[in-house]
Amino acid sequence: MPAIRNSTTIANHGSLALSATCRGLLVLVLCVAGCEHASVRPADSGNGAALIKTLATVGMVADLVRQIGGEHTIVTQLMGSGVDPHLYKATRDDMQKILSADVVFSSGLMLEGRLQDTLKKIGEQRPVFAITSRLPTDMLLVPEGAHGHPDPHVWMDVAAWTSCMDVIVDSLSRLQPTHADDFKANAETFRKQLQALHEYGLSSIASIPKSNRILVTSHDAFNYFGRAYDLEVIGVQGLSTESEAGLQRINELVDLLVDRKVDAVFVESSVPRKNILALIEGAKSRGHDVKVGGELFSDAMGDEGTYEGTYVGMLDHNITIVTEALGGTAPAGGLNGRLSIATERP
Repeated sequence: MPAIRNSTTIANHGSLALSATCRGLLVLVLCVAGCEHASVRPADSGNGAALIKTLATVGMVADLVRQIGGEHTIVTQLMGSGVDPHLYKATRDDMQKILSADVVFSSGLMLEGRLQDTLKKIGEQRPVFAITSRLPTDMLLVPEGAHGHPDPHVWMDVAAWTSCMDVIVDSLSRLQPTHADDFKANAETFRKQLQALHEYGLSSIASIPKSNRILVTSHDAFNYFGRAYDLEVIGVQGLSTESEAGLQRINELVDLLVDRKVDAVFVESSVPRKNILALIEGAKSRGHDVKVGGELFSDAMGDEGTYEGTYVGMLDHNITIVTEALGGTAPAGGLNGRLSIATERP
């Protein structure tokens, strides 16, 4: 199993003290939720067909809900592309979106750090589900230094993320039993797509020379990716982007890059690049050139309306970028020939 490095505490995800603004929003949530609780019903499309109004916190969850709910749901995604869920602060408008939904889906495992307490309180009044809640403990990673908190970045292992679909199927089926068979059929269709994606990850990463399978990224979002596809994963920051990388940590990683002749490191779309650039400069000062192997999607997917703005596209991009940068072979357009990086190359 690949090594897991620098997995610092994520306890602050769920235990951050609420600011005065957050406390005010939470009071608003409880008041409005209490008033609206009795009136939560699926929306009507205007042609007699009931639609379930769903809210998903992050894109990776929202895409699963869209795939499973299909034509029977309206899906609102709270956090867009490039948004860091660890640091996300809900606004009053966000609260209204949450409270107008028939059902709310989060990733869970403290990913939505500052939103965690709010979702818990809303869950006392209406359906709120963390889709990772049923995962067996042996499927979760609990890195050293995390004080017993599981790593929340489960979607990086396609097989593990696929296991989260049952929570959505069951929840939607309870809200709309007449379409339960549709939800199950949609889920099975999507499982086949995810199985193909997982197999693509296995074969692509396997083409990287064993000595090159070192994935250095901005923060520890890729441990499940490393476990699934046999990569040693090293994050500059810990599991949460709220942790800071000190000078000692930077120097340790510069030593590693030089000693092990690592040629490529990776930036992330939702995390500042400064720490990765510091590694590159540090290695250069010691006579070793390191390049940016590419930008990976970690805590957020690509832009809405793009292939990379889907879960399949997000992982297809990551798998293909990592494979090529570390010396493996992968199709220019990825698994489905749809990656934008194929048209960006000279």
